[in-house]
Amino acid sequence: MSRLIAVSNRVADSSNGKTAGGLAVGLLAALRKQGGVWFGWGGRTCHGEPTDPTVIRRGKVSYATIDIDEVEFENYYNGYSNGCLWPLCHYMLNFFHYERCFGRAYVRVNALFARKLRPLLQVDDVIWAHDYHLIPLAGELRKAEVENPIGFFLHVPFPNIDVLRTLPGHRLILEMLTRYDVIGFQTTSDVRSFIEGLSRVGFLESRLGHDRFRACGREFTAAAFPIGIDVPGVIQMSERAVGSATVKRMRDGLVSRDLITGVDRLDYSKGLPERFRAFEELLASYPDTRGRLVFMQIAPPTRGGVRAYQDIRAELERLSGNINGRFAEPDWVPIRYLNRGFSRSILMGIFRAARIGLVTPLRDGMNLVAKEFVAAQDPDDPGALILSSLAGAAEELDAAVIVNPYDIEGVAEAIQRAANMRLAERQERHRSMMGQLRLNDIGAWTDRFLGALEAVRQQECRGGSITDA
Repeated sequence: MSRLIAVSNRVADSSNGKTAGGLAVGLLAALRKQGGVWFGWGGRTCHGEPTDPTVIRRGKVSYATIDIDEVEFENYYNGYSNGCLWPLCHYMLNFFHYERCFGRAYVRVNALFARKLRPLLQVDDVIWAHDYHLIPLAGELRKAEVENPIGFFLHVPFPNIDVLRTLPGHRLILEMLTRYDVIGFQTTSDVRSFIEGLSRVGFLESRLGHDRFRACGREFTAAAFPIGIDVPGVIQMSERAVGSATVKRMRDGLVSRDLITGVDRLDYSKGLPERFRAFEELLASYPDTRGRLVFMQIAPPTRGGVRAYQDIRAELERLSGNINGRFAEPDWVPIRYLNRGFSRSILMGIFRAARIGLVTPLRDGMNLVAKEFVAAQDPDDPGALILSSLAGAAEELDAAVIVNPYDIEGVAEAIQRAANMRLAERQERHRSMMGQLRLNDIGAWTDRFLGALEAVRQQECRGGSITDA
């Protein structure tokens, strides 16, 4: 079996093998099964050219990390990746900010990744790069005469070409993606946006099959590979954690009230102010919910040095304070806003204890919180999931209560509906969603993507086109 070389902007902490979920869970599962290297930034900056990678081996997995020059990192990460690409991919142009120095640093850091990765590669390796930080990586590796199969998975949405055109040099983004052999997206809508973009700028040369295309002189696969979760792991963790001292204290503090929970990074794409306003609308329009429901929003801080994230934190603190001041009673506080992180185990226990999961991003590639909430439920008495139609997870979890996150009154109505949903309906919705989660779990995600990459490698060994297979 070929070694897997996983490349991402950040490498998980290898000291204890623990991870918060999402990308890290999927990559570690694949790496431990197949063996290989996880390569990327180790979390430290330097001045000037970084040294060679620091490599730590744990079992079948080697963790190879590099430093990045401080100024380069600022322009590559906070500037281009999160100041340009992130808002574009999430259709939030009011947060878009471009400077030419950002784009130059973005290309240089990808060239650095390729330069430092090249000596670690073996001839039979397959390479899997992740997310919007590393779009140019395949092109830089091809310049270094790397002929290994290279795949790319985009964890965020891919924008329509009319949005992408906002970015100076957007044609280069499209062209660089064609340097990969397999390009994976979360949803079929993302695939359509990508192919339409290639067509609109004149890069698309031909369609070779269902998922096969030719553009910019290269053939590649572009398909949806919706990321999943470790379903048995979440179930087991939630069953254990719901009995933990922390979760027991939380449940005792509810005094038999029903818990609504939201867990999101503190990010403007998550729709948190809109969510708070919807809960306020619920309390105002449905007085019977007062004293009956408690909304706990967990929002760990992220990118604290960026003004937009400082602003949203201040806004949430103001909103929660106003709502509590307006509706709280001596024995009941409607909103518990926690601006800190908790262990994955505790979160699974909170999910299992909740009556309603509120997942209402304004735009999201997938949103694994929605999937984890469903998997964490007690199947005999499951909670209800309220899910944004603008999250990729809505394509699979259509048995959730689907809402438009911009419709404040609509979200309030959905919470009221979920709070009064009969047991039989909750059970039927839960069974339907669990079927989807088991079908497209984390193992299926890695197997499908790596299977597509392996097909490229085997076909190249035979000297033919993959469309001949």
